[in-house]
Amino acid sequence: MNAPQTADPTPRPQPGPLTVSHSVIVEMVRLAAIEVPGVFRVSRGGPLKWLGGSPVKVRVGDGKVAVRVWIVARPGHPLGPLAAQVRQAVGATVERLLGLDLGEVTVVVDGVGGK
Repeated sequence: MNAPQTADPTPRPQPGPLTVSHSVIVEMVRLAAIEVPGVFRVSRGGPLKWLGGSPVKVRVGDGKVAVRVWIVARPGHPLGPLAAQVRQAVGATVERLLGLDLGEVTVVVDGVGGK
């Protein structure tokens, strides 16, 4: 026969709010975008790519996250559907994995390259 179980008298701490740093959001967006088939890299394309700054911009305001991500597509991939897939992957990451409210996702196809 089993012994009766007693309640644990130790109080459990209440969880506090989750704070996600800007750099974590940027990295998660980058990882989500690069996993989409047809994305060669997450970066700005063209001859001035090194002067353009980060390929992922994140803005948090009014409780929502707005994302702008620059990608370079692989040749032969239709750009409209590719951008839609990146938008969906980034949105899912922001909402499901990070638990943040999504405002908008802008995908800029800034080049075509790679194999």
